[in-house]
Amino acid sequence: MTTQHPASGKSQVDLALDASIHIGLAILLTVSCLLILRPFIPLLSWGIIIGVAAYPGFQKLQKWMGGRGGLAAIVFSLVLLALLVIPVVLLTGTLVGGIQSLVAHFKAGTLIVPPPPESVASWPLIGAPLKSVWDRASTDLTAAVQTFAPQIKSFLPGVFSASATVGLTVVQFALSIVVAGLLLANAPAAYQLTRSLCIRLFGEKGPDLQQLMGATIRSVTTGILGVAFIQAVLAGLGFLVAGLPGAGLWAVVFLVAAVLQVGAVVLIPAVIYMFTIAGTTKAVIFLVWCVFVAALDNVLKPLLLGRGVAVPIAVVFLGAIGGFLALGLVGLFVGAVVLSVGYRLGIAWLEPSRAVVQEP
Repeated sequence: MTTQHPASGKSQVDLALDASIHIGLAILLTVSCLLILRPFIPLLSWGIIIGVAAYPGFQKLQKWMGGRGGLAAIVFSLVLLALLVIPVVLLTGTLVGGIQSLVAHFKAGTLIVPPPPESVASWPLIGAPLKSVWDRASTDLTAAVQTFAPQIKSFLPGVFSASATVGLTVVQFALSIVVAGLLLANAPAAYQLTRSLCIRLFGEKGPDLQQLMGATIRSVTTGILGVAFIQAVLAGLGFLVAGLPGAGLWAVVFLVAAVLQVGAVVLIPAVIYMFTIAGTTKAVIFLVWCVFVAALDNVLKPLLLGRGVAVPIAVVFLGAIGGFLALGLVGLFVGAVVLSVGYRLGIAWLEPSRAVVQEP
């Protein structure tokens, strides 16, 4: 016994050392792969999100095309690219034309700012300084602009930087659509790969959690982005009908704010502006329309956000918003998926007898 004990101890040490080396090499390899793929992670993430969100529609398109997945993926990618590029081109043309017209009127001295209503001075906190600046701009716009020239110069670099960021984002989305098309063209293989990965990570609950992830991504797409897009379209129509200057830009700003769940904040200055330049009847109609657009969020979101997801709506919503604050736009989906999966695993741990798919 005593002669075998040291050998046995030595064998255990060797096994532990070998296991440590193997684990270290596996971690090193994983980190190296992530570092190499780091520039492409946002692109791949958005491609996966777009592919998963559009998969039910892609299946219908593929069936309509006789089961030809490659052709359906090409058509799908072209349609999504058109839906992305055409509005961007139109909006860019509108913005450029509006800026050129504004500069031309300013140089010619024909740009006129209407005087503020007397009621502006009675507004709390901002009323007096706003009326002072507004009066100065309505009487001598050139002098007013010269007064704020330092602030304008410091503001312009931020505008250019934001414009460049928007341009890069559009390019990233376009490439992500191509990635999504490639994934959809090989949907069966991608499905089996994710299924095997989920089974490897979560065991027998893997297939259920795989379905939960896909349903969560589609729920967030329709419940947050879809609702924000619907609101932005309706708000944009209201801006156009009311004759709000730069209606397209207002609609884009509203879309971003609606994704952030603060779309009503953008409508407030638009309503104030309409009450200062338009008649009372027109301004009140515009106000009612803006209230309708803002309230639409409370009607559509409960209907769409939790649809097809076997977790409480609050879990999906908190995950989406928390993920957005932590990771940006892609965090809308990552946060919702991670929190939903964590919720289901927590329920399964607390109540092992309950199946994941049976949770209400």
